[in-house]
Amino acid sequence: MAGKKKNKNQNQMRLEDLEVAPAIIHNERITDTLETNYMPYAMSVIVSRAIPEIDGFKPAHRKLLYTMYKMGLLKGPRTKSANIVGQTMKLNPHGDQTIYETMVRLTRGNGALLHPYIDSKGNMGKQYSRDMQYAAPRYTEAKLDAFSEELFRSIDQEVVDFVPNYDGTLDEPTLLPTSFPAVLVNANQGIAVSMASNISPFNLEEVCSATINYIKNPASDPMTVMPAPDFPGGGQLIYNLDDMRAIYETGRGSFKLRAKYRIDKKNSLVEIYEIPYSTTVEAIIDSIVDQVKSGKLKDINDVRDETDLQGLKITLDCKRSTDYELLIQRLFQLTPMESSFSCNFNILINGTPRVMGVKSIIAEWLVFRRTTVRRGKIFELGQKTDRLHLLKALEKILLDIDRAIKIIRETDEERLVIPHLCEAFDIDTDQAEFVAEIKLRNLNREHILKRLKDVKVLEDEIAETQKILENPDLLDQLIIDDLERIIERYGQDRKTELIDEKDIKEVDHTDFIDDFNLKVFLTKHGYLKKLALTSLRSAGDLKTKESDYIIQEIEGTNKNLLFVFTSLAQCYRIPLYDLEDNKPSDWGNYLPNVLDFDKDEEPVFIVLQTIGEDDKEEDRYQGEILVGFDSGRVSRIDLNSYVTKTRRRKLKNAFFTNEAPVGGVYLPPLEERQEESDVFLLNDQDQLVLFNASLIEQVNNRSNRGQKVQKLKRKSKSVYFGPADKLKLEDPEYYRIKTLDQNGRYLRENDKDAIQENI
Repeated sequence: MAGKKKNKNQNQMRLEDLEVAPAIIHNERITDTLETNYMPYAMSVIVSRAIPEIDGFKPAHRKLLYTMYKMGLLKGPRTKSANIVGQTMKLNPHGDQTIYETMVRLTRGNGALLHPYIDSKGNMGKQYSRDMQYAAPRYTEAKLDAFSEELFRSIDQEVVDFVPNYDGTLDEPTLLPTSFPAVLVNANQGIAVSMASNISPFNLEEVCSATINYIKNPASDPMTVMPAPDFPGGGQLIYNLDDMRAIYETGRGSFKLRAKYRIDKKNSLVEIYEIPYSTTVEAIIDSIVDQVKSGKLKDINDVRDETDLQGLKITLDCKRSTDYELLIQRLFQLTPMESSFSCNFNILINGTPRVMGVKSIIAEWLVFRRTTVRRGKIFELGQKTDRLHLLKALEKILLDIDRAIKIIRETDEERLVIPHLCEAFDIDTDQAEFVAEIKLRNLNREHILKRLKDVKVLEDEIAETQKILENPDLLDQLIIDDLERIIERYGQDRKTELIDEKDIKEVDHTDFIDDFNLKVFLTKHGYLKKLALTSLRSAGDLKTKESDYIIQEIEGTNKNLLFVFTSLAQCYRIPLYDLEDNKPSDWGNYLPNVLDFDKDEEPVFIVLQTIGEDDKEEDRYQGEILVGFDSGRVSRIDLNSYVTKTRRRKLKNAFFTNEAPVGGVYLPPLEERQEESDVFLLNDQDQLVLFNASLIEQVNNRSNRGQKVQKLKRKSKSVYFGPADKLKLEDPEYYRIKTLDQNGRYLRENDKDAIQENI
């Protein structure tokens, strides 16, 4: 043991003797660090990964589709997806799983696009499902859809620029020469660094028509033919003309999408068969289940996902007594059956991200398309000119075919054939090569005459091509012809139905709340018992906490607003439906916890009011309150004094704050009562005054001190204030006063017991 301990100490000494190299510290400004390290990364994500370009594709999409095109999958049979992924990695080195996920979204089987670019076989998952996962690439097959032909038309005619791939072994296009505004037709979403893009899909026929109109008249309004986006999942779009116009003009904004449903009252079913593009079946079902558990959707017995090969379907089993219209409105407000779609039309234009409106996008696409068509015509002109140049040599040979044959036959060296032909017929090297390559069987007058007929055709075509290149209107007509052809071949009806916002029924959140008659009981210790009248009919004594007792009870409905006035001159407001329903055996809702009372704060009295909109005169609070203080004073306050724009739950200075409240009384509006109510004030000397509320004048200021009602001896104070009908007095008139500020009468012996039982 001693030896081990010694070795340990020796090791420690050696470590301590080691020299530690000083840390290398570079003094560098953070702005310089961001510029040299962070900015290149940010720009790479923006330009090379996340934001689509004017052809409608991100680099990952473009590389995948071009690879499939080069694999011959536009006309050929399907091949395994794993094969496509492997080939695409020659252009896209970001990993096979990422490539396959990109491919899945472009397929017909996934359903994420209005016009899919890839024809797939096998399980590709579903855009509307969170849990329906796609199969592995070794199990699925794919090829380019016929619609993709419009992406590659004339791509081999130098209509777009090509650049080397990441290792310089292959060339790939910088853009695809789309013959329609694909950037608007299919949805595209991307999140870059400090910016994002979210482009909603539009109907192909409407987009092409709007583009044709713009070509003919740049001042045309695209909304006349393409009023709103169109989603592959269908559903309903709540249409607001002003909001939609703002999106079309700025490229930013949002709108709401709703699910479509059908009601089967015979079998008590609601079937949801189209949902918003921005949500999933599972999200809707989970939300419905949560709302049922919380008691906010009480009409649903069961919810099932019955999606099958025929399409999406969520089935709700409902109770026989269900109000279906109200249930649907609840579902729209409480679940993702109604969801928002946020637009951010951010597109890369010549490497620069720009947020543009629909018209600007069409204009930029048209600039791009005119360039590709012009380049195609220039390439075509070059091809035809070269062909015509070669055929011109046949004209000269036709004059003396035998001489041409003789020159070729009698030339001793092969390398001299071309020079001899050039010299003999006054043609150039290319023409001579063309003549020399003609098969022997074709060196006859008939064949050459047939070829010479092509000269006239070529000359006419060349003249027509030159005419198109010189006339922008003719160039635009070619673009229009392509768009009209696409409309005729691929156009389809809108899938998303437009619903005018004005036709949407306005539903208040209180419509979703069960309303029933009830009675609330306030106890001395601050418990509020909320009991339905139906439960009170068969109930016995109401249970309260030991030493606690009921000090106030009021009848109302579940949609009433509860006012709680407290000992600290504060008022709390809460809808009764936000409070838990109680049983007669429950203690009730403990208000200090529910309303977050201040320290040592206690409830004094409560008032119920109908809930209404604060900004509408007819919905303001109705009636008045009387507040009694221990000083013998009573204040009269209009309930309208408690109206606030924000409907705050807690109001300070609800009444006079320098004296302790001993009770309160609610006075209904004059039209609801035949005469003013009688109230009473009792002091600690058992002196009671009973008087009519009309003796108390209303003061507009809710913090007013009120009027002196009961004279008090030194160190004496009033202890209770309340409605006279709560008392069970043998002769109430004995205590009545007709003028204020009186001592009151001492309680008779028989009345003392009655008061103790009732207050």
